[in-house]
Amino acid sequence: MKKVGKQSYTLTNPVNITSTASIVGPKEKAGPLYKYFDQTLEDEFWGENSWEKAESKIIKETVNMAISKSGIASSDIDFCFAGDLLNQCISSSFGLRETNIPFFGVFGACSTFVESSILASIAIDGGFATNVVCASSSHFCSAEKQFRFPLELGNQRTPTSQWTVTGSGSMVLTSSGTGPFITTFTPGKIVDMGIKDANNMGAAMAGAAEDTIVTHFKDLGRDETYYDAIFTGDLGYVGKDLLLDLVKGDGYNIKNIYNDCGVLIFDKDAQDTHAGGSGCGCIASVFSGYIYKMLQEQKLKKVLLVATGALMNSTSMQQGESIPGIAHAISIEI
Repeated sequence: MKKVGKQSYTLTNPVNITSTASIVGPKEKAGPLYKYFDQTLEDEFWGENSWEKAESKIIKETVNMAISKSGIASSDIDFCFAGDLLNQCISSSFGLRETNIPFFGVFGACSTFVESSILASIAIDGGFATNVVCASSSHFCSAEKQFRFPLELGNQRTPTSQWTVTGSGSMVLTSSGTGPFITTFTPGKIVDMGIKDANNMGAAMAGAAEDTIVTHFKDLGRDETYYDAIFTGDLGYVGKDLLLDLVKGDGYNIKNIYNDCGVLIFDKDAQDTHAGGSGCGCIASVFSGYIYKMLQEQKLKKVLLVATGALMNSTSMQQGESIPGIAHAISIEI
């Protein structure tokens, strides 16, 4: 049986991460991880006449770059799993409509990148695919327009608010190779902490991250000593501190090996990003750039990547609903 414990799974044949690619915007270019990204943009439009078209172009070029790096012909890619934050995932479907690759549109909010990698790993380990590309994207301007306020209003941001990352990350997964490998995964459950503040996403998602990490540890008989590093997706500073407290209450102290991609991608003081970064492109670009490089150089050998998502939309916010959270985890090992 591949299932281990309550909701974790071990891959019979670990899935190889053959290549990754990342493209980010100008604010991310000014951040501390700029040198790890494959390409950085000078402006948010990138030659297009709308932010939405720019985001589609970003995910399209990121996928093309990852496939080119892999050395695998596009015609030999069996599936593409991809998603974003815009209604009906239009950035992914419009951006990738010319790839001629069988496409699965995935929505897990900001957990989409790892959710896609889990689905791809199932397809490969199950013998349904040999080569799969996964991707996700977000764009500060398109996300603000959809979820919050028109940028022209110049609304003051709350201290707990996060800055949606303009960028995309993509990776090609294959049935064979030299690693790094996806070895296990723990899909998350929906956890609702009752938070209704759309400007406090980190707190809304922290409970889901706690549930998935603790379940992963218990299912696989592991603890914080097993991993070199644990990265969450975009809890930011508020959610990161809350997660540390929640996990400590369960008997685990992950402080020395844990960080959050929303914390890493910006310098919050110099760049005025308040509680840090967020968005589908946050964990996707940080993993595809910085974390993957650390794995390749064997500075990290065992990583738990936990993508978090807030499962809400503009309608649910207007109707006063709370914000359910989700978190999916994959183990990546050398």
